[in-house]
Amino acid sequence: MKNQPRILFMGTPGFAVASLKALHNSNHNIVGIVTSPDKPAGRGRKLRRSAVAEYADKTGLSPLLQPGNLKDPGFIRSITDLKPDIAVVVAFRMLPESVWEISAKGTFNLHASLLPRYRGAAPINHAIINGETKTGVTTFLLDKEIDTGKIILSEETSIGPDETAGILHDRLMEMGASLVKETVRLLWSDSAQLTDQTKLLTENNVIKSAPKIFPSDCFINWGGSSERIHNFIRGLSPRPGARALLKGQKKEILIKITASAYEISLHQIKPGTIILSEKNSLKVAVEDGYINILMLQPEGKNLMTAAEFLRGINLDGFEMTIDLQV
Repeated sequence: MKNQPRILFMGTPGFAVASLKALHNSNHNIVGIVTSPDKPAGRGRKLRRSAVAEYADKTGLSPLLQPGNLKDPGFIRSITDLKPDIAVVVAFRMLPESVWEISAKGTFNLHASLLPRYRGAAPINHAIINGETKTGVTTFLLDKEIDTGKIILSEETSIGPDETAGILHDRLMEMGASLVKETVRLLWSDSAQLTDQTKLLTENNVIKSAPKIFPSDCFINWGGSSERIHNFIRGLSPRPGARALLKGQKKEILIKITASAYEISLHQIKPGTIILSEKNSLKVAVEDGYINILMLQPEGKNLMTAAEFLRGINLDGFEMTIDLQV
């Protein structure tokens, strides 16, 4: 590992593991890993390690640091002692300046959008929800404001008309891993060409935010257009899942919808009305046509096709609530 930078890697979920694996498999000198503390999960509330921690355990990468407080003097002393040349951040928490200023050549982040568009915690979801036809990955140097630092590299890709957030996530994860390796090379060789994000802003390229998505944000408004609702469903698929409330006279059923198709058709049917004209088809009338529900998960049950769902329930008298906004 002679003449290679000392790399400190920071990340938590599977999205980060791809970049860590790319660096590890190419024999980069990873001198330390920082990830989130183990957290209780599931019904048994057993402690669960992050995907990055599991990868470090499997490969023997060390030391593995799991600070609860990123400003803790002991933690800062620990990473300072590692003498990192470059710190790589992928899907981790917002870092205090006392952490990201330690690395000699800088600390950079991989972000799953073409910055300055879609700054925030959920760029993949929001890009699809908004009907974007292209996105990408960006590496940039950390700065005091989140996702605002100078851009090092970016790579663009198209978004398919029916592509879900899950599929796009996996594509961007692999694209990002390659971009991380190239960014390390450029920073180490002092050949990176930095671009101020403000210089990329034009009338057609404006800042768009991608805030964290909460369960209350996931309900479908069946009064919207068919294409917009379809984008909303695929933008939340498979997680956290677009939600809908089936409302009957005596019963309500909460479902998550993970796959849909849409058709544009003029009609006079009230939005939210369930159409059961075909035995195995579950359609919902919307403003300008219909949403065909393909895959769904009733609360407390497994994911199933619409046909499987219909075999176990009588939906006569049910309709979709439309009082929640997309």
